[in-house]
Amino acid sequence: MSVEPSESSASGADGSPGSLGMRWPELLMAAFMLAVSLLVIIDSRRVGTDWGDDGPKSGYFPFYIGLMLAMASGWILVSQLRRWSRDTEVFAEHEQLRLVMAVFVPMVLYVVLIFGIGIYFSSAVLIGYFMLRHGRYRYAITLPVAIGVPLFFYVVFERWFLVMLPKGPIETLLGL
Repeated sequence: MSVEPSESSASGADGSPGSLGMRWPELLMAAFMLAVSLLVIIDSRRVGTDWGDDGPKSGYFPFYIGLMLAMASGWILVSQLRRWSRDTEVFAEHEQLRLVMAVFVPMVLYVVLIFGIGIYFSSAVLIGYFMLRHGRYRYAITLPVAIGVPLFFYVVFERWFLVMLPKGPIETLLGL
């Protein structure tokens, strides 16, 4: 005895529960890229898209790249809308989306933490989290790596190249 998913159930384009169809990801990405290309076109027009006395102005090449990107994005957008009801291809299953979110959410928190506690401590927390949670490493391996990698990048960027990276209150207290 098999059970058919109902129309109102949370299912993907192919009707399988827990899957995400191709419709929305393609449509949203095409719309996003169209918006980016329009921004590039508008800003290129602001700085000049024609030829000057010494060659093309600074907006010349970005304007045409933005124009090509707008045409490609528009084509994908219109194509996706035209085949909307026939599109049954699956973009991702529930388990695949869960794995993506397992990486995406900590990365977003990492970016937020950079502004709160600085890049070095945020990096140590992120590396430690991924090693413990996803790599299942022991603390004896995780702690030296989680502390050593940000320390290495501190020496390389701040001491050797003299490039200051975002610091938080903890790093300021330590005099870094």
